[in-house]
Amino acid sequence: MSKVIIIGAGGVANVVAKKCAQNDSVFTEVLIATRTVSKADKIVAEIHEHMPNSRAVFTTATVDADNVPELVKLIQGFGPELVINVALPYQDLTIMDACLETGVHYLDTANYEPKDVAKFEYSWQWAYQDRFREKGLTALLGCGFDPGATQAFTAHHAKHHFKEIHYLDIVDCNNGDHGKAFATNFNPEINIREITANGRYWENGEWVETRPLEISQDIYYPKVATRRSYVLYHEELESLVKHFPTIKRARFWMTFGEAYIKHLSVLEGIGMTSIEPIEFRGQQVAPIEFLKAVLPAPESLAENYTGQTCIGVQAKGIGHDGEEKVHFVYNVKDHAECYREVQAQGVSYTTGVPAMIGAMLMLQGKWLQPGVWNVEQLDPDPFIAAMNTWGLPVDELAGIELVKA
Repeated sequence: MSKVIIIGAGGVANVVAKKCAQNDSVFTEVLIATRTVSKADKIVAEIHEHMPNSRAVFTTATVDADNVPELVKLIQGFGPELVINVALPYQDLTIMDACLETGVHYLDTANYEPKDVAKFEYSWQWAYQDRFREKGLTALLGCGFDPGATQAFTAHHAKHHFKEIHYLDIVDCNNGDHGKAFATNFNPEINIREITANGRYWENGEWVETRPLEISQDIYYPKVATRRSYVLYHEELESLVKHFPTIKRARFWMTFGEAYIKHLSVLEGIGMTSIEPIEFRGQQVAPIEFLKAVLPAPESLAENYTGQTCIGVQAKGIGHDGEEKVHFVYNVKDHAECYREVQAQGVSYTTGVPAMIGAMLMLQGKWLQPGVWNVEQLDPDPFIAAMNTWGLPVDELAGIELVKA
């Protein structure tokens, strides 16, 4: 019996809200707050249409997530136990500040990133550790799929399969088709900044930097396809190599089709992916913000999306029996199935469901401890059990090396 605020009303927020509606024994009152309240109203209307038997009570409100006093007023007026932040990563710190001021627990799905610098790391949020601990509050960082479930998968490897993890490869395949010439599956601004940045991976105690999409290989994704996959830097690598110090190498791989890479290369070549503002008709505009405005909204892709996602973690190292081993933990999700259930595409679904699960475990006290935490620092067993219950079945594959050295 808990009250929560969801901040944001995009594709992921839509999934979080609808999974909360399904889980109405835990989430009894939910306020969806965003800058454009009509988006939140649409989510609530769809809940009433598609989930008429849900006992959860939903309301909406307008809020500027960059404004701490406005956030404080919203939180104090509603009185939640937890704020689920699925707004933009730029807004993580203001929402954390508001939670500290109001004495409310916090959860997000992506780490903080300054708006004017294409750089994301946990240092800004880890710096809140003492303040949350002293107030007896929990802040759970990066509880989507990647980051989030991928860290739970790594913790599962460490708890159930490995004495020491030496090599870790996180793989993310979207083998889907939305029918558009070019579109991003989550916020275009964040997505494009991530892909056009230099790659980075951990090896022998240091970060190795690569050119964007420089390293690639064909990887077989069970039950889906073999797809060309590219090394990116992804935020969970930073926390995983910190919390599992036996790791000698950690990499993150993502699939991209040739058409996607070609479009992105052209846009980057003409400066449309730049975050540096230019003057246009008397106003300062960042080209990437204009590009975001003309690209399809990620939530608009859902209805006609076909194909599957496959996201997993391969670990190699020394098993509990002292022998060398390789093991893969993963989930496969169908885009069309997601749309039938919650009117979302698979990328939003695989991010939103873990956010609801993390929030549920916090509200139930299973993942509630004062301080700032990454997912892998908490017990993976209830999280993975909940994934199997709430629409993201987890599979395991033993003894087959899918990602090569």
